Amino acid sequence: MIVAGVAFIGGSYLAFGPGAAVSGQTALRAGDPEAVALGADVYAANCAACHGVDLEGQPEWRSPGPDGRLPAPPHDETGHTWHHDGDALFRLTKYGVGSIVGDPDYASNMPVYEGVLTDEEIVAALSYIKLTWPREIRDRHDAMQGR
Repeated sequence: MIVAGVAFIGGSYLAFGPGAAVSGQTALRAGDPEAVALGADVYAANCAACHGVDLEGQPEWRSPGPDGRLPAPPHDETGHTWHHDGDALFRLTKYGVGSIVGDPDYASNMPVYEGVLTDEEIVAALSYIKLTWPREIRDRHDAMQGR
């Protein structure tokens, strides 16, 4: 349950600032200590209950549970989070899995954070997650982002 939100704080900052969430352009800020500190708090309050305090995810996260839904995946280097660019991670968090797969009825335990967290908080939480990855994986993720 990476994090997501819709409330805009500092409208023009979010629209044009370094953490702007522009379709196809969401840049994570793992090198920004303020964003990472905010992200650590947001993650602890909104994500850790399912994805784990140490980003380890839930057991058997690749296999559907009794309810037919997948458990929360890890966000550390053992999971697949880093295989997705910043924009996909942002949209998944803000709008939910159904929006990513094109099925509004897709059943998932991942909450939609639109209206719960701001765009800045979403980017911060994702930036915190990225900072926990080994340098090699962060570099691969940067390359995916075209940087």
